[in-house]
Amino acid sequence: MTGHADRADGAAGGTGDAGGTSGPDGTRSAGGAGRAGFADALDRWKALGSRYALVPLRIFLGVTFIYAAFDKLTDSAFFADSGTGSIGEMMTGVRDSSAIPALVDLALKNPAGFGYAIAFGELAVGIGTLVGLFARVAALGGALISLSLWLTVSWQVNPYYLGNDLAYLMAWLPLVLAGASVLSLDRLLAERRRTR
Repeated sequence: MTGHADRADGAAGGTGDAGGTSGPDGTRSAGGAGRAGFADALDRWKALGSRYALVPLRIFLGVTFIYAAFDKLTDSAFFADSGTGSIGEMMTGVRDSSAIPALVDLALKNPAGFGYAIAFGELAVGIGTLVGLFARVAALGGALISLSLWLTVSWQVNPYYLGNDLAYLMAWLPLVLAGASVLSLDRLLAERRRTR
């Protein structure tokens, strides 16, 4: 019987590194418990940070693309074939310096249609990213928009890091890979499917 009791006492005290150290009189200090509690709290914060790490990026990209879409849709001059601030003038200006002039030529066949496609694409991508609905698809759409703008509009920017479209392209890639696993409609829908 005493062997079992000794083992139980040893088990209780064996994990005692987390509970403090023994003094000369056999009492235990609370320092070890405090350190263990701090380490546990730090581990919880790290796990929480890892889980929600992409949420700020989702908010930034979602809001930015929604804003960019409304900025275009509320500017009547943007959808014109020519004139100051028009999509036609912008595409004509970058045609010879773009990486893929044929892509610019395609846009110039119908500048207004191209402008509306970009604006509504940005709106769909922004909303999908912000609320986390078809998040990977939305992120892929955002990456493709950013890629097309980098290869056409901002390709001539030198040095390359001054152009923002390449930075946006890189920012979309983590969301393409990871999706929106928290605070998202995708997660809500997945949980509903599991409970059925």
